[in-house]
Amino acid sequence: MATTSRSSSAKKATSQHTLLLLVRHGQTPTTGATLPGRAKGLHLAATGLAQAEAVAARIGALHHVDAVYASPLERTRETAAPIAKAVGQRVKADKGLLECEFGEWTGRKLSELNKLPEWQTVQRYPSGFRFPGGESFTEMSQRMASTLDRLGAAHHGKTIVAVSHADPIKAAVAHAMGTHLDLFQRIVVSPCSVTAILQTPTGPIVLAVNSTGDDLAKLVPS
Repeated sequence: MATTSRSSSAKKATSQHTLLLLVRHGQTPTTGATLPGRAKGLHLAATGLAQAEAVAARIGALHHVDAVYASPLERTRETAAPIAKAVGQRVKADKGLLECEFGEWTGRKLSELNKLPEWQTVQRYPSGFRFPGGESFTEMSQRMASTLDRLGAAHHGKTIVAVSHADPIKAAVAHAMGTHLDLFQRIVVSPCSVTAILQTPTGPIVLAVNSTGDDLAKLVPS
């Protein structure tokens, strides 16, 4: 009788957990060269399309995904499309998953930006930086955290996919771990990698960061 009770309690606890699979969009022609930001018209490169199919196969191997969300930009929606097909869902656009608003820096070459004195602030003191004419990293982090809380609450006890961008996902990881935003640049989020965060009644648990080849079904809290 005691064993049955413990088993029921464990199942009830698990049903209260929401698994968020955060996927960075696939590679584009500008990845690593420019800061595209929210500029429209940027599509996945051939490599990025292949990465999207590969991550879709990984996520499709899971038993059930309740929803697939993506930032409204082309590169995220193109990444989300094969994932949604693999799990039998439709892509839902959500502005909360958008890239940071880089303002006047949008579209500029990284090789030029990293020569600016402000670039050191971006890398070492991001919580104190606002992009000229754009968003601050703190605002981006708060936006991403509240978006994931909202999406998680809408699919309580389920698994969902959210396709976003590198900086918002890194900020989400830092927030979930209770790490100061000034350290979030130390986190790596590669194209089409999966970052898994489990929302529980007692707080988030980071199960994986920048996963590019592991069996996602094995992601469980220790």
